[in-house]
Amino acid sequence: MKLIDWYIIRKYLGTFLVMVILFIPIGIMVDIAEKIDKFKENEVPTSALINYYIDFTWYFSNLLFPIFLFLSVIWFTSKLANNSEVIAILGSGIPFTRFLRPFMISAFLIAITAFTMGMFVVPNSNKGFNEFLFKYIKKKNERNITYLFKQINPDEYIYVSSYNPIRKRANNFTLEKFVGQELNSKITAESLRWIEKDSIYRLTAYTKRTIVGDSQTFEKKQVKDTVLDFKIEDLSPVNYKAETLTMFDLNKFVELERRSGSLMINSHLLVRYKRYTLPLASFILTIIAVSMSSFKRRGGMGVNLAIGITLGFLFIFFDKVFGVLVTKSNFSPFLGAWLPLIFFGILATLLLNYAKR
Repeated sequence: MKLIDWYIIRKYLGTFLVMVILFIPIGIMVDIAEKIDKFKENEVPTSALINYYIDFTWYFSNLLFPIFLFLSVIWFTSKLANNSEVIAILGSGIPFTRFLRPFMISAFLIAITAFTMGMFVVPNSNKGFNEFLFKYIKKKNERNITYLFKQINPDEYIYVSSYNPIRKRANNFTLEKFVGQELNSKITAESLRWIEKDSIYRLTAYTKRTIVGDSQTFEKKQVKDTVLDFKIEDLSPVNYKAETLTMFDLNKFVELERRSGSLMINSHLLVRYKRYTLPLASFILTIIAVSMSSFKRRGGMGVNLAIGITLGFLFIFFDKVFGVLVTKSNFSPFLGAWLPLIFFGILATLLLNYAKR
């Protein structure tokens, strides 16, 4: 690699780090100003606040990752252009695609880092971040708790009319077991409660009907303690659970939710697809930023930064719009995750061809 390559890579990575360090305190101060009344009202402990803002740092960095990357590339590339360094480099006979190479190497390093963080670090922070919000700030149910139906294994299905996650209790419980296409047994109870100290379920007004050929047997008890093949939390996981799982746990969770017929499966799939698309955005956004800021503009660096901020927020906007379409309709989660990259990929191709000329 040439000296100019190392120079660009150092500038790219250094400016990106500076952008993150500069914007995170601003994000924290804005968040404090917005929530300070809630903090006082709910008497949030200092230790909880410290942990929340540690988690917030990771959440905020991951959310505005495209903005930080976009601004960092535009900032130092515009400086190169204003100092006529880009003209000198390209005027020496180096093609624009060769000039772009150190930028893409830097984007690759950031993409690898973003992928690793997104798969193994950010999920743990998302868990603390969301749990804090729903304990002290929003205080609302972040899960479906009525009319729940799930397949817990290939042969058994459960249904409850309502579920209380705090008391770990469900009402109007039904468990049906099939052998092939035939109903083998059916358990019903007025209530189901998880007894944690004994690791058992307690069923009230318990009835079990077992079908063997043409005959049936019945069992009735007022209270029945037993072991069942599911966890009480599986009845209704919090809506943001997928965001709190690392890569391997997320894959297992998605498959379990798919087999159980979860109504939230599209949202969970969207989270998994975005874990892959966000790092890939590094390359597309880098090409756009370099292509639009590698030549002098009337108005200087300010115009480039304004365009960069606009495009960065447009990327986040499209990402959120398609995310809402997935969660609120039957829109494909695969398309919801990939369409913003496709649209901006087309824009990157057009700008790159223009910059070459």
